[in-house]
Amino acid sequence: MRLYLIRHTSLQINSGICYGQSDIDVAASFVDEVIQLKTKLAEVSFAAVYTSPLQRCSKLAQALNLGEYIEDHRLLELNFGDWEMSVWDDIPRHIFDGWAHDYANKAPPNGETFSQLQQRGLHFLEEILQQHAGQNVAVVTHGGMIRALLAHVLNMELKGLFRFSIDHASVTQLDFSAEVPRICFVNL
Repeated sequence: MRLYLIRHTSLQINSGICYGQSDIDVAASFVDEVIQLKTKLAEVSFAAVYTSPLQRCSKLAQALNLGEYIEDHRLLELNFGDWEMSVWDDIPRHIFDGWAHDYANKAPPNGETFSQLQQRGLHFLEEILQQHAGQNVAVVTHGGMIRALLAHVLNMELKGLFRFSIDHASVTQLDFSAEVPRICFVNL
């Protein structure tokens, strides 16, 4: 299976806001970003298309018109709990630093850890690997989920997640057709 991880387009939100699973709408640049993504994906046909249910992903899945899509809650971004829609700089520094030093195992208040996010993603991955062997699958999702799946393929600790820059409206391809999965490209 070749997995095409498509990050949602730019958002209609000020920078510096923690938005995780908040249902933020797409930015005015949406149409232009969709055109660019369609060009990137023009030569590929997909056996299945999955999307996070948040509007920034489902709108993109619909606009790309890659085929009927299935919404899957396991593809959601990290749940930042009480920090959702807060200004990052308003989170007390000692609390934020404690989380940032171990975000794989520590959750924001009433949120989830990156380990929990990765486990959601791996359950999804295991399921679609069985259903779509040898096929191309498109997944419209979030930067956190893409990073977590990249870390899994590389057998790396989650602590290094933010070494990956995952651009809005980018495509990352993972290939699971051999015994050892590989990363074909990131941020196309």
